[in-house]
Amino acid sequence: MSAQPDGPNGPLIPMPELTPDALRAAVARIAPSRVAALTRHLFEATTNAQQTQSLAPLRAFVHSWAVFVAIERHPQRAARLRELERIVDAGDQEPDAAIAEIRRIRQAAEAEAGL
Repeated sequence: MSAQPDGPNGPLIPMPELTPDALRAAVARIAPSRVAALTRHLFEATTNAQQTQSLAPLRAFVHSWAVFVAIERHPQRAARLRELERIVDAGDQEPDAAIAEIRRIRQAAEAEAGL
């Protein structure tokens, strides 16, 4: 993992390397309830990569979990994303602004992860 946490209001953990082991360790620290989902996704990605003789499934796995870690390591950003997702899912109000903000959060997370 690189860098150090940015103090009390910064990320919970440094952004890990973009490897399955480093991402698993990060998820275990910041969202332990999601380790089983990561493990299932990695198994499926590995199986698909072998069957298709392509690294694309593994790249998709890394992308998905790197973005997840980049978001979840910032508790306020993660909470805001969940709030926005609830707004969209509820359908009680026009979702355009929430969808745009979700997109911005995900784009920032991708950039932070180096994707």
